[in-house]
Amino acid sequence: MNGLQITQLTLRVGKRVLISDLTQTFAPGEMWCIAGPNGAGKTTLIAAMAGMSKTASNAISLDGKALNAWGATELARRRALMPQATHDAFSAAVLDTVMLNRFPHLTGWGWESDADRAAANAALDMLGLAEFASRDVLSLSGGERQRVALAATLCQDAPLLLLDEPLAHLDVHHQIDCLEALSRWVSSKQRSVIFSCHDLNLARRFATHALLLDGAGHTHAGPVRDVLTPERAGAAFGYPLTLIQQDGHEALVPVMRSKQP
Repeated sequence: MNGLQITQLTLRVGKRVLISDLTQTFAPGEMWCIAGPNGAGKTTLIAAMAGMSKTASNAISLDGKALNAWGATELARRRALMPQATHDAFSAAVLDTVMLNRFPHLTGWGWESDADRAAANAALDMLGLAEFASRDVLSLSGGERQRVALAATLCQDAPLLLLDEPLAHLDVHHQIDCLEALSRWVSSKQRSVIFSCHDLNLARRFATHALLLDGAGHTHAGPVRDVLTPERAGAAFGYPLTLIQQDGHEALVPVMRSKQP
């Protein structure tokens, strides 16, 4: 597999340029974090990578084939998108909700097979949600629903995952559990994950690569520790950062500005 390739992509909102002339390859076996301040274009870029932007589709290819040349079902088997917000309009069991993402694999009359149910149960188990299978999705907390949404995305069994803020609403324990599960998922079969995240330290710990946006058209891409540095991240977020190292651990933290008398 060739992975996802972006060639000279420019994204705008009105007259504002979010990303200018971006060229980058996202290869199998890599776990990318897209980072940047609010409004920098993370969601817009992930949507474009998923093929949801007609104007950007000719600048993005998957396995050497332009996104706008893929059929809908064929593309859904190759990449899965987890949007930033999920809304449940109707009552349904968690297992049935997760199985909705099996639609690209359904054949014949469209009934779910034993393999589809096994995939859904495996995805729930991967995220520690096996006991939630029969729960009503409308009874879940925000964090629980977020984990179910991630399980549904995994259940789609696409080798490329595009995740928009998958850690939102999760406590630290579940953030780490989800990132560890994604790391295992990537390494097991040379698959790829591209996710947006505001926690730079979790990104530095779990991602292999990072794409840093500043919202003014500029980007930095490469190995995560080369990109998410105090200098580059501080400039992108408009606030000075420093790297603290102690006992083999390190963390990016804000530099406290002195108060004016």
